[in-house]
Amino acid sequence: MSKHSAPAPLRSHRFPVFAWPLLAVLLSAVLWTTTVLRADAEQARAEAQVRKDAAAYAEAYEQYITRSVGQMDQITMQLKFSWEHSRERGLLDELRRDGMFTDSAFRVVAVIDRDGVVRSSTRPALLGADISGGQFFAQHRNHISTALRVGAAPALFGKAGEAVLFTRRLDTLDDEFDGIVLMAVDARYFTSFVSPATLGADGVVAMAGTEGRLRIEQRSDGAAFADTDGPLLPLRGAMWSSERGVRLVEGSGGFLDTKARVLGWRHSTVYPLVALVGLSHSEAQQAAQAYWAESRDRAIVATAGLLLLGGFGAVLARRALQREREQDEVRRAYRTATESGNDGFYMAAAVRGRDGEIEDFRIVDCNERGAFFYGMKREELVGASLSRIDSALFGEELLATYRKAMDAGFHEDDRKLPLDNRLNIGWGRRRLVRVGNGLAVTLQDISERKEHEVQLERLANEDSLTGLATRHAFLAAMPAALAQARASGAGLALLFIDLDEFKHVNDSHGHATGDQLLKSAAQRLLSLLRPSDQVARFGGDEFVVLLHPCEGERQAASVAARIVEAFAVPFLFKDELHAVGASVGIAMYPRDGLDAETLVRHSDIAMYAGKNEGKGQYRFFDPAYSQNLNSRARLKQRMLEAIEADQFLLHYQPRVDARSGELLSMEALLRWRHPELGMVAPGDFIPLAESTGLIVRIGEAVIGKACAQLAAWREAGVALVPVSINVSPKQFLRGGVQRQLSSALERYRVPASLIEVEITESAMMGDHDDILAELAALRALGVKLHVDDFGTGYSSLSQLQRLRMDVLKVDRAFTTELARSKEGKVFFQAIVSMAHALGMSVVAEGVETEEQLAILRGLDCNEVQGFYIARPVPAEEMALMMARRFLFESAAAA
Repeated sequence: MSKHSAPAPLRSHRFPVFAWPLLAVLLSAVLWTTTVLRADAEQARAEAQVRKDAAAYAEAYEQYITRSVGQMDQITMQLKFSWEHSRERGLLDELRRDGMFTDSAFRVVAVIDRDGVVRSSTRPALLGADISGGQFFAQHRNHISTALRVGAAPALFGKAGEAVLFTRRLDTLDDEFDGIVLMAVDARYFTSFVSPATLGADGVVAMAGTEGRLRIEQRSDGAAFADTDGPLLPLRGAMWSSERGVRLVEGSGGFLDTKARVLGWRHSTVYPLVALVGLSHSEAQQAAQAYWAESRDRAIVATAGLLLLGGFGAVLARRALQREREQDEVRRAYRTATESGNDGFYMAAAVRGRDGEIEDFRIVDCNERGAFFYGMKREELVGASLSRIDSALFGEELLATYRKAMDAGFHEDDRKLPLDNRLNIGWGRRRLVRVGNGLAVTLQDISERKEHEVQLERLANEDSLTGLATRHAFLAAMPAALAQARASGAGLALLFIDLDEFKHVNDSHGHATGDQLLKSAAQRLLSLLRPSDQVARFGGDEFVVLLHPCEGERQAASVAARIVEAFAVPFLFKDELHAVGASVGIAMYPRDGLDAETLVRHSDIAMYAGKNEGKGQYRFFDPAYSQNLNSRARLKQRMLEAIEADQFLLHYQPRVDARSGELLSMEALLRWRHPELGMVAPGDFIPLAESTGLIVRIGEAVIGKACAQLAAWREAGVALVPVSINVSPKQFLRGGVQRQLSSALERYRVPASLIEVEITESAMMGDHDDILAELAALRALGVKLHVDDFGTGYSSLSQLQRLRMDVLKVDRAFTTELARSKEGKVFFQAIVSMAHALGMSVVAEGVETEEQLAILRGLDCNEVQGFYIARPVPAEEMALMMARRFLFESAAAA
């Protein structure tokens, strides 16, 4: 049997007969796998969503509990204050008449004396009752803390578990135990908002205490539970060990109804309480289960269709076995070319002359894609000669390439094709393989890839936002510019430009506005320069300009002045004006540097020097700027070493009653004793500590030192007065001051009443809710809060009223004006009146003369502080002042 009649090729067609059913089975398997995976993914998504919801609800409920308990905290604090100042048994009746405790949620409000006997109560039946055996009473009696205590109310105040007990210690004038203030609040006050609309049909909320065994719980259906242990007792270890979390609780070890719920919990940031929210696990999975049922039904129908299609395909494949075999040489050549590509294919047969040399090539076959590249149809291209097709495009060069491929047997290259209306390809990769007396040609369109390479190169060298050169491209071009300047003897100037107040615009108006501002800034900058000058966006809001050539400082200064002046004009976006300035640093070549890195560094240093002296100006590089930076760096390093070596110490300046001169408090002032430099002035290191962020670590150390000194004085038998501690804006706005104070007070066993916190106006200009939360946390410790350096910031009357500060310290600038002008007295009088109206004491800082003191007395100023009274002194001298107590006589003598 010849090779043309051999049945072997026919046998190769038997594969589709089996392939179609196999493909149907495979697709069915893929379909079911996808269906199951998607159902699993939907179930996992539902699981993740209910966990996310539980965590969110727990966070919201924790905030509700914290606010609600915070109200109880304020009420008990107010009641404590009222009782300690009046001690009248009819106090609660008077308060009820004024509208307090009328809400049904207040089950019992009472005052208990030091012996545990009820002296005043909103429930008359409790008067005279002895509750000294209660655990809460013993805890207050045995601990000096005046903090609010939260626990379960005993049966004396209602049915067990139906009320939450809030108690606070009462003190005598000598800080001795004098009884407690007690409030029993209906437990439903903290859970009654729960309904199926909020948490679903089986939702539940609970509040538990981390100290003691308090727990209250309520479900969406209205069922409420309150006991000391509760069904969630097995989970207490997990919940109490972490401040927040989510987990699935199911079975008899979980809720009383044994239903599975996703439980989210979150600890209160202020009180020893945990908020818990449980969402029905089965309800959360209903949608996923419905999705699985629907997907399963669709998969069954699709599987049946695929199996039918597979059977039909097998029948068609069987019929294909009867077709004739095609074994011509062109198809074999096509298979050879196909191995290297899948785009345009051509079979070109060599046309030889009488001498056997190749004179031309004739296209004997091609695919439609190959014909499309030439703007033809397949039938038009087949039979055409290469010289006729490409005569106007490539000429002899293409024919020579084909001849070379015939000689070598193979040729491959990338070629940019001519711009011609007939061609539908820009860049092509050619592969020519010799097959017999012809070539199998593969032409792959790589135009998109080449365009991508060009785009990548453009992105590497052009800033996508502004269209300016990138930092990389600018620095890469600098060596050539410097070499040209050296060769011609011309000068260059490098201008480093930084936008002033850009961060403020970006933060307050969003990144979209910031991006638009940068685009406009780039256009404005380009409009001020020559075509020969090079401009780049160096990073963020920084730009660099290379003036090339530059005739000297005068020309560079002229350009810099134009830039500063132009950027002083605000930018207008969406009917809003955005004011940003520009600070410019200038480095001259070759005077300030011979290479790009040096010139950039020196221009950057010059820019920052100008910015530090006042934004919106230009500066030429001066070696002294670099020395200043190095000095700042050395001082910063020494400050780091000082923190580690404990070189910082505190001096104390007394604060006295303006009329009697009695010592009422003192301010702790930071000092630095360096082993080599001696005493470093605060003005030399505190601004640097603020700008570098080291003030946060130093401020924490100050809190510890002040508490340690109070403890030392107490051990020495000194009659103590409070110490006020300055908290920097960065330290306050970062948070954590309350935690640091609480830790130091506990470590040194110092009462919170001996610590006062001074906060500047500028520190209170941030997020109002965050500020109120931080101040509330500090106030809950029992420390007094001062507004320091009042008058130098931007506080409003409404802001001071909301912040509820205790003391207002007027800046020394206003004290100095008292004896100089009538306006100074009027202004100071206004401050005193405002502060007193808000219930704040007034302290005048910087009192240096007897005349100032006399004026302050006439203005009804409460306290004074300054050199007239005493300079800041070490702890040993301050102890002598505390023993002397009254300081005016010594001040007058001085």
